[in-house]
Amino acid sequence: MTDRNWARRADQLAAQAYAAGEPTAWFDQLYTEAAAGTIDMPWSRTDPHPLLVSWFDQWPGRDELGRACVVGCGLGADAEFLAARGWTTTGFDLSPAAVEQARSRHPGSTVTYRVADLLDLPDDLVGSFDLVVEIHTLQAMPNPPRAASLPAPGGTLFVVQFRDTGVPAQPPPFPLTRDDLALLEVGGVVPVRVDEVDGPLWRAEFERRV
Repeated sequence: MTDRNWARRADQLAAQAYAAGEPTAWFDQLYTEAAAGTIDMPWSRTDPHPLLVSWFDQWPGRDELGRACVVGCGLGADAEFLAARGWTTTGFDLSPAAVEQARSRHPGSTVTYRVADLLDLPDDLVGSFDLVVEIHTLQAMPNPPRAASLPAPGGTLFVVQFRDTGVPAQPPPFPLTRDDLALLEVGGVVPVRVDEVDGPLWRAEFERRV
């Protein structure tokens, strides 16, 4: 029987990509193989991340209904959650296959799904959003934190990442230390709250104040 385990295949593809010096090349291949039915669909959740939901429901800015962006949107669950709450939402992903799957899963969606690379952001995304959501994407790449340029002045960046507990791991993903998260504190981005939660995970809220 064919091994349909997408996580095992992800490890194989990531190792090959890193060896070839193209550390982000494996994402689209993984989604492409899943779309072809070779493996199960990766990260195939239909509900928004529970830490996003619990944070958003208590966030004072939730009813301001500005522009939101989901980094590494994958199949779109988090982007659809924000759109359903009234936010004008963009979801972008490095993988064209993932974006195609997100669009087909959510016909008639108000979310703008697009292909974009966090390592080389289009100018129209930089500094454009009142809320930026980043969940388990930064830690999938080397030298992870890079999302601080997306919020507009006054905008919020919400982050969920694996937390480094000192246990050796074969990356990716790269569990992040608090010092890693501090690399997001550039261009006027400052921490509002950084919590250690079960997982082990970081749940962090930042604000761009200039």
